[in-house]
Amino acid sequence: MEWEVGSRKWEVGSAPQPTTHSLLPTTHYPLSTTHYPLPIMRISVIIITKNAGRTLRRCLESVAWADEIIVVDSNSNDDTAGICRELGAALHQTSDWPGFGPQKNRALDLATGEWVISIDADEWVAPELRAEIERLTAVPGDKVAFALPRRSSFCGRYMRHSGWWPDYVVRLFRRDAARFSDDNTHERLIVKGATGKLKQPLMHQAIDDLDQMLSKMNTYSTNTARMLHERGRRASIFTALLHGGWTFVRTYFLRLGFLDGREGFMLAVANAEGSYYRYLKLMLLLEKHSD
Repeated sequence: MEWEVGSRKWEVGSAPQPTTHSLLPTTHYPLSTTHYPLPIMRISVIIITKNAGRTLRRCLESVAWADEIIVVDSNSNDDTAGICRELGAALHQTSDWPGFGPQKNRALDLATGEWVISIDADEWVAPELRAEIERLTAVPGDKVAFALPRRSSFCGRYMRHSGWWPDYVVRLFRRDAARFSDDNTHERLIVKGATGKLKQPLMHQAIDDLDQMLSKMNTYSTNTARMLHERGRRASIFTALLHGGWTFVRTYFLRLGFLDGREGFMLAVANAEGSYYRYLKLMLLLEKHSD
C-alpha cells in the first residue's frame, strides 16, 4: 500500500524522513514498531453546469488530479454530458433548476472528500494553485476554508482593477464545515470556522464578448430583481438611476477601473446598466403584484 500527499509517495513500513522540501513540519515520533504514514487528504471537486460545453473541458482537465469530480448538470442540450463522460467526471443530471445555491448544495451532498473545491465551468486551476491547495490541505492549521484570489478576463483582457482583482472567493473548504446559502442568485458559502487566504489565483474566463455580457446582464438582473422582491425591497425610477450612477462611479473611479483601459470603461458601463435594470425590473414587479 502507498500513501500519497501531492505528488510524493511512500510505502507503508517506511516513514518519510523530514527534508527541507517536506510538506509537513518536522515531527519526531517515539521509538516504536508502529509506523506513521503521512495522512491523505481526499479532495472533491464540485461543478454545476448548464450548456457549459464551450469551457468545461479545460475546467475538468485542470482538476483531473482530484480524487473525485462531481458535475451536477441542469439538463444541458449541448455536449456537456459527453465531455463529462469522456473525462471521467461523475455526472448527475437534474430536470429542474432550484437556483445556484440549492444546486451547489446538491453537488456538495454528493461529495465524499475531506476537502471540497467548488468551481464554475468557466474557471480553471493552474498548476501553481494546485500545489498550494495540496500543501495547505495537508497542513491546514485551524483553517476550515480558504479564499482564492480570482483573475478574470473581460472581452479578452485580464482585469487588474475595477473590483475584479483580487476578487477573493471562498472555494476551498472542509466538507463538514460549510454550506451554500439558498439564494437563487449571488449565493454565498456559509463557513463554520476560520477562513484563510491563498496566494495563487483561480483563473476565470468571465466575459468573452458583448453578446455574452448582455445575455448575462439580462439573466442576472431578472433573477436578482425577483430575489429582492421576495425580500420585500422597494424601488422606483429614482432608485434605479441612483444605483446605476453609483455603480459606475464605484467601478470606474473608486475601484480604479480607468487603469484597465477601454475594457475598464466598458465594464463600468456594463455594471451600471446591470444595476439600473435590476431595480427597474424590481419596480415593475412591485407594480405587477400590486394590481
